[in-house]
Amino acid sequence: MSSSVHDLKTLVLSFHPLVAIETVEEERVERLLESVGRDLSMSLYEWTITRGFVDRDVERANRELAQPLAVLQHLAGLTVEAIFHLKDFARHLDDAAVCRALRDLMRRFARTRSTLVVTGAQIRFPAEIDAEVVHFDLALPGPDELREVVRAVAASLGKRRNGPALSGESLEATVNALAGLTLNQARQAVAQALVEDGGLGPDGVLRLVDRKARLLGEDGLLEYFPAQDNRFELGGFARLKAWIERARVGYSSEAAALNLAPPKGILLAGVQGCGKSLAAKCIARVWGLPLLKLDAGRLYDKYVGESEKNLRRAIELAESMAPAILWIDELEKGFHISSGEADGGVSRRLYATLLTWLQEKRAPVFVVATANDVFALPPELLRKGRFDELFFVDLPDLEEREAIFGIHLRQRKQDPARFDLLALVEATAGMSGAEIEQAVIAGLYRALHAKTPLSTDILLAEIRETVPLSVTRREDVERLRRLARERFVPVR
Repeated sequence: MSSSVHDLKTLVLSFHPLVAIETVEEERVERLLESVGRDLSMSLYEWTITRGFVDRDVERANRELAQPLAVLQHLAGLTVEAIFHLKDFARHLDDAAVCRALRDLMRRFARTRSTLVVTGAQIRFPAEIDAEVVHFDLALPGPDELREVVRAVAASLGKRRNGPALSGESLEATVNALAGLTLNQARQAVAQALVEDGGLGPDGVLRLVDRKARLLGEDGLLEYFPAQDNRFELGGFARLKAWIERARVGYSSEAAALNLAPPKGILLAGVQGCGKSLAAKCIARVWGLPLLKLDAGRLYDKYVGESEKNLRRAIELAESMAPAILWIDELEKGFHISSGEADGGVSRRLYATLLTWLQEKRAPVFVVATANDVFALPPELLRKGRFDELFFVDLPDLEEREAIFGIHLRQRKQDPARFDLLALVEATAGMSGAEIEQAVIAGLYRALHAKTPLSTDILLAEIRETVPLSVTRREDVERLRRLARERFVPVR
């Protein structure tokens, strides 16, 4: 919070007439403004359409100023320099008189230290106002704020339920589990864990992680995979696995002592269905870190500026939960440079934001980006510095196909020793891992329908009926392989 106080004080002192804070955390904004007002010896006033104009120093409300136009006219007549917090005010700017009055007031405040602070869950200003507005990003609660919330909730419920005292170790584990949540979400999550478990031991922390996963899912930008639920296996990929094992030391205290930054991430490109997405999940399992999946398609919004805001929000969430793995699936679909300005330049701005973050990020967020069509990726993404390494995922070779069959048969309670794996491996030359998995699934359905155990013959029948991607799109696959030989490291 201290950095937010400093930044907002700077805006007030530099005569910015209107600051917009888009957030649902009104409580944190109020505390922030109180700190700024106290440091600058400025009075703080508040407006809501329900209470009217409120002097926060004495908590006295003037309900006659509840209408937006009335309060703006009142502010225009004041001589005191103060901070005026207008809650949900932007939604009233469809009224031409209110919009005009706000513009006039902003011109007046630009010559004083008086500052309007407009807050709301979603803020959209008319273009003539937005050009003069400073949009202030309220960072997610840091460890100190979360620690304060945990202590307060634990103390409150502990008195009522005679619960155990909160130890230092459980406090830090709880704070880490709450990273990425708002204060109100954190407060509710801690209260629920204390009520259900009576304390914040290992089980309570796991409940917090589960609750956070659900809350992040509701946000819609990131999909959360807790580390303890990760059971994915990867057949083959020997060179990638060796690289990952080496890169793991980048998170150690020994690496930090040598001023080595944690690894930034990798790009996995290659033939569709050959394990790129599975590799992202397996890296998270090997490192014991939570996995965050960013679906770039969810970033796009019809309103100007909202798509870039969504990306910044996703990055902020990922960094607040560090150390973590951020999986950007099908990178080329969300971060391509569109021809012309058909999308209003949105994809270009998203791409620029991502490039800057990949180059400059300091938080231990390891990015695993996957791409099927590397020809659609801008060349800047393929140079060292954005990613630590570029890997190419080709069709599985003989040994990898045998490992893939073993994994999928065991997952479905089949003993690989009962099958002629050599025949199956030879029959699936040119097939991807996903196509092999589907052959196993289809074979099991056929066996269940025939009321007979799954056999090699049934699997071979399914394989013969499958036309792999390497056949239907032979030219594209070969073109991709030629590019990979020049720029990428093979995963095997």
